[in-house]
Amino acid sequence: MQTQAHFPESSLDQVIKKIFTSYRITRADQQLFMKTLLSKDTLTPQEQEQIDRVFDALRRGLLRVVD
Repeated sequence: MQTQAHFPESSLDQVIKKIFTSYRITRADQQLFMKTLLSKDTLTPQEQEQIDRVFDALRRGLLRVVD
């Protein structure tokens, strides 16, 4: 039997709000994203939009990556 971790959407929302408030993304934030991505077979459209928004901001240089 395969178990699947569940990350409450509110926790993802909170991390995204923190990222865009501080314009920084930490290793912990990155790990949450990776766990969310890898723990699910599919993402909801809202989850995908949130993750795309963060990666787009990273590509455009709007976020700073910090340890």
